[in-house]
Amino acid sequence: MEPILAFLAGLVIGSFLNVCIYRLPRDLSVVRPRSFCPSCKQTVAWYDNLPILSYLLLLGKCRHCGSRIPVRYPSVELLTAFAFGWIVHGHGATGPAVKLCVFAALLIALIFADLEQRILPDELTLGGAAAGVLFASIVPLHGFLVFFLPAGLNAALASMAESIFAALLGAAALWLVGELYYRIRGREGLGLGDVKLVAMIGAFAGLEGMLLTLLAGSVAGALLGILYILVTRKDPSSYELPFGSFLGAAALFLSLFGGPVFEWYGGLGG
Repeated sequence: MEPILAFLAGLVIGSFLNVCIYRLPRDLSVVRPRSFCPSCKQTVAWYDNLPILSYLLLLGKCRHCGSRIPVRYPSVELLTAFAFGWIVHGHGATGPAVKLCVFAALLIALIFADLEQRILPDELTLGGAAAGVLFASIVPLHGFLVFFLPAGLNAALASMAESIFAALLGAAALWLVGELYYRIRGREGLGLGDVKLVAMIGAFAGLEGMLLTLLAGSVAGALLGILYILVTRKDPSSYELPFGSFLGAAALFLSLFGGPVFEWYGGLGG
């Protein structure tokens, strides 16, 4: 029953994420005005704004002007619903499940915002990083830093320190790579949005999760990016790869299905 309720909650949250994906990169309020059609600007009635159902009943078109509703809308709703249901199925109605659901929602919004607008809004990256640090006080993070902290330090503070450390280290490492690329090639290879995204991932997932995400996201971005450029015959010197989308997708995959991966990674040290 709990996974079903989480699935339904995910549909509702996914609908709100679609608002964030469209409005935040355009510096629009996510509260006002009410949902509207981007083509004709007509307000969308509540019965045309039901997750998945309204899209199907309207055959993917605006009731007023007939413009196509991007398939991104039902995709985000379904992906968020699946993520929430899967997380609660595996963790139950617990603190770790709430943390993972919030993390998944942020990642989904960032993946699609970067795909569509090549923008990773600060409200989601920096706000998400702050949320990750706060969650660390409730859902403990264990990692490398614990060996260097005072033995008697409060567990919640130690976990928050681990979260902050992973966020800062990941952001600094990616910023350094981007800076070196700029000095060698004379053009930007990474944006500050990507740096802030890695900070958010580190704050939520800790050092281990952040490093695995960087590895998986970089490999996937390189391989799929090259393939896309070859197929579409884009100019490699000018094509802007949505690296944030690859990082977000890697973090989302590891959050949902990464148990065996983390076990393998942890076993390398043993």
